[in-house]
Amino acid sequence: MKFGGTSLEDGPGFARVAELLRSQEIDDGPPPIAVVSAMSGVTDALMRSLRLAQEDGSASAARSLEPHFDRHMEVARALGATAASTMRQLLETARKEIVELLEADRRDDTSSRSRNAITRDAISSYGEILSAHLLRLVLNEYGSPASYVDARRCIKTNGDYGNARPLGLETALHTRAELQSLLNRKRLPVLGGFIGATIDGVTTTMGRGSSNHTATLVSAALGARETQIWTDVNGVHTADPSLVEQARTISHLSYDEAEEIARLGAKVLHQRMFEPVRAQQIPIRIRNSQSPRAEGTLISAQSPSPEASPTQTIKAIAHRNHLIRIDVRSTPALVANGFQRSIEAIFNRHQISMEIVGGTAEGLSLACDEGVPLAALVQELNQCGSVEVTRSRAVVGCVGEGLNSPSDAVNRMTEILKSFDSTLEWQKISRINLVSLVDAGLVGQLVKRLHHEIFEQ
Repeated sequence: MKFGGTSLEDGPGFARVAELLRSQEIDDGPPPIAVVSAMSGVTDALMRSLRLAQEDGSASAARSLEPHFDRHMEVARALGATAASTMRQLLETARKEIVELLEADRRDDTSSRSRNAITRDAISSYGEILSAHLLRLVLNEYGSPASYVDARRCIKTNGDYGNARPLGLETALHTRAELQSLLNRKRLPVLGGFIGATIDGVTTTMGRGSSNHTATLVSAALGARETQIWTDVNGVHTADPSLVEQARTISHLSYDEAEEIARLGAKVLHQRMFEPVRAQQIPIRIRNSQSPRAEGTLISAQSPSPEASPTQTIKAIAHRNHLIRIDVRSTPALVANGFQRSIEAIFNRHQISMEIVGGTAEGLSLACDEGVPLAALVQELNQCGSVEVTRSRAVVGCVGEGLNSPSDAVNRMTEILKSFDSTLEWQKISRINLVSLVDAGLVGQLVKRLHHEIFEQ
């Protein structure tokens, strides 16, 4: 059971989470496992402290974290003197270690990117560490024997700091070694998501939103019955509910559909969270911690057949903002012989993630996030062909197993897209999606119109 930062934002939130965990305890079986994010806002504050340390000194940066430390203490004080004393000691240790890290980072040569990345991961890990310790105190106070587990002893990763990839076999072995004995003794393990460590024990993080990935890694290592992702919405929606008021919860998705929706920007999912549980077909449920009776979204190996429900040809409309479009054009002969591999290698060398959003016999259309170091990337891409860059783009995509075959829904979507801009086209990047890279200013109205035609008619 993984709980996000909005589920753990205050004392009542921690109490709800403790009750949800207790509700899953059964007399004749092992307890559930809790994976937690940092309290809402804490990771952002920790990352800001690095910048503040460079500008105003480490003492000032550390003081900026005090309101968030106070939030942890407020929850602990409500539990009684013993819990408050334990939390006070944990926070004092965290303060001291964070100041040392901030001071070391301020003194370091800022051109040492690897050193700075290691420090960033070390500092950003404290949100999850403190949150896991605090939930353990809450559970013990509620009568559920719980133990804090340092996730760095379970999740083993490579050294790609800030975006580390887990090492599958090592993670499974270490996770079982750390957690199985606790489960056998009916102690509920609590560990932070998002963080791991190299084989040498250096702290890493796996990217924002990766606590969901931690949960599925743990599920796979222990052969869990189910992975539950508890958040602040009822499940995965037919579109972003902050954009489309009529968006509704999707009852069932396949792993492929959910992964595609995550790739296209759905906030409640993480693109890498599906791989660990696919082989064992461990289902994932997306649930609302503030509305636990809501059914949520079930993600499993098979989605119900679109033939059984013709209106489900398309399951969701997803979008990602703040993108740059890069078109690389060359000759058909070169495009047919290693062109894509060469471009992917260039992006990898610059450590920039890319999405292919279209292709022809003469080249590829790509998208990457705004804010990347573009000049050096484009300079190298020019070796592959002519390069054109367009800013202020967004990807809009439609996802569903039913897109694997032609349908009236696809024809309707094409008409809608053309009504906004006659030059736009849908590109079929996988068997279950259609995507288009559009002007960022079109996203709101386009998504609303698509949703109205597909889900509300």
